[in-house]
Amino acid sequence: MLERGNGVALWRQIHAQLEAAIASGRFGPGDRLPSEHSLSVEFRVNRHTIRRALSVLEEDGLIRVEQGRGSFVREQVVHYPVSRRTRFSENLSRQRRTPGNILLAAVDAEADQRVAEALDIGPGEVVTRITSAGEADGRRISYSTAFFPKTLFPGMVRVYRELKSVTRTLEHFGVSDYSRKQTRIIARMPTGEEARELRQPRNRPVLVTESVNVDESGVPVEFGVCLFASDWVQILVES
Repeated sequence: MLERGNGVALWRQIHAQLEAAIASGRFGPGDRLPSEHSLSVEFRVNRHTIRRALSVLEEDGLIRVEQGRGSFVREQVVHYPVSRRTRFSENLSRQRRTPGNILLAAVDAEADQRVAEALDIGPGEVVTRITSAGEADGRRISYSTAFFPKTLFPGMVRVYRELKSVTRTLEHFGVSDYSRKQTRIIARMPTGEEARELRQPRNRPVLVTESVNVDESGVPVEFGVCLFASDWVQILVES
């Protein structure tokens, strides 16, 4: 129940009650809060008042708002180590999270200047481009594009579609192991497409890693650009 006329704004009272419900465990990590309509009926206020309370809860880091799905109590962030040997599935499995990988596209294309420089090939040479989305416990946390020299991995599109793993695909072509030569980390705003794939608002920044992986002889085998949802992932740089 809200106390009207006591000098405390209604949205602040709603914010306090929802905050207390989260702190008490009534709504646990990952739980969806009642809809704006349900809350407006429960508290007998308009939806604008509910939105104000939810907006501040989101700013406080207590909830996350997913477009078209609703508001959820925020779970613990994913700690994503970046080191000489970085593997998406291994990183998540160590934290007892269930990794997921969704293939969005796998095609051959011509390398632009940036990709060519990273892979030490000529501009216009053919590379295999694999675009995928990564999940942790069924939650979308990354959107990535990786490029591989076709001269080293002919027919990679077919093999990757069968094996559904970069590591296993490279093993198929004789690359038993590979390591991270360099990683560049930046933060920026996502494009509309990137925000849709990460299922987040376009006005929320993303963390971007640009990395080059090399084989045991130091030959570049992969150039990757991975976008992480900044409210889900904390990148840890390890020596």
